[in-house]
Amino acid sequence: MTAPTMFPGFDGLMSLSRREGVDIRPTLLRVLTDLYVQTGVHTETEERQFVELTSRLIDEVDDATRAVVRARLSIYPHTPHPIALRLGLQQDIVPEFTDAPSIVPPSAPVSNVPTRPRTEAEQRIAALAMQPDDASQLADMFFAADTRERALILGNLAEAPLRPATRIHSSRAQRAIEALHMAAYVGDRENFTLELGNALLLSTRLAEHVVGDPGGEPLACALKALGMGGAAFEQVLMFLDPQRGTLVDWVYRLSRLYDRLSERAALIMLAAWRGATVAQTRAKYRAALYDDERHRARSSAAHAWPVHPLSPAARANRNSNG
Repeated sequence: MTAPTMFPGFDGLMSLSRREGVDIRPTLLRVLTDLYVQTGVHTETEERQFVELTSRLIDEVDDATRAVVRARLSIYPHTPHPIALRLGLQQDIVPEFTDAPSIVPPSAPVSNVPTRPRTEAEQRIAALAMQPDDASQLADMFFAADTRERALILGNLAEAPLRPATRIHSSRAQRAIEALHMAAYVGDRENFTLELGNALLLSTRLAEHVVGDPGGEPLACALKALGMGGAAFEQVLMFLDPQRGTLVDWVYRLSRLYDRLSERAALIMLAAWRGATVAQTRAKYRAALYDDERHRARSSAAHAWPVHPLSPAARANRNSNG
């Protein structure tokens, strides 16, 4: 068969992966997944190619790689149905015929495909926190998504195999909720942002992004992570930004989202924001490596100070003193 346009040279890479000592199948599966989730809309050809290629790799990679791919596709709103079934993200729906008599004995299995229990490695991977790069991808995906896609992401996060952030201590959360409520009531956006960042351990820049997002979903996640009640959240929406607070549809939509939003999904998103900050910090200081210091040390050591020759009188004076 010809190589699909989405990943040219795939068959050649698969042949290379079968050689002794070279196993690039886990890398191929991760690359395919990353390429697919970067786009929100795919054609039928692209989706068919992704299903075909991914199906050839899922059962041939290690449990850790499969768990990482499953975590990324679990929060992607357009995961193909066959792949979601293979990864256990969805369950196949078996139609029920109530009018026709059952011809299958009660003890007969419903499906011939055995269900594989999660291995110990998959359970450990599911309990791990997100890596900074993965957290950064999730945060960027969420901020770049539209209203409908954000709702789908938050709905899928409730069942995603990702470890959420630790719940804010009740006394600290209560103090923060009272301060945020009062700041929103008087329209003090600056103090509201400052208090939110301190309570959730977010950078000032990220807290400003959460509060200033026009969609309002990030603010809903942040306040749900603190445990703010629905009535107080509606008051924050109405008073914090008077211009948006007068939009009835906007307030009503976010109020409904807040009621359906689970605490677990909000805490996972909080963990993604914190991890994204770590990834940005690492990228900022990546140039200051030990190798750079070594090269600078070499250049300094190689520098030779200029030697000035002595005058005849100074040379004669040194010889007489010696």
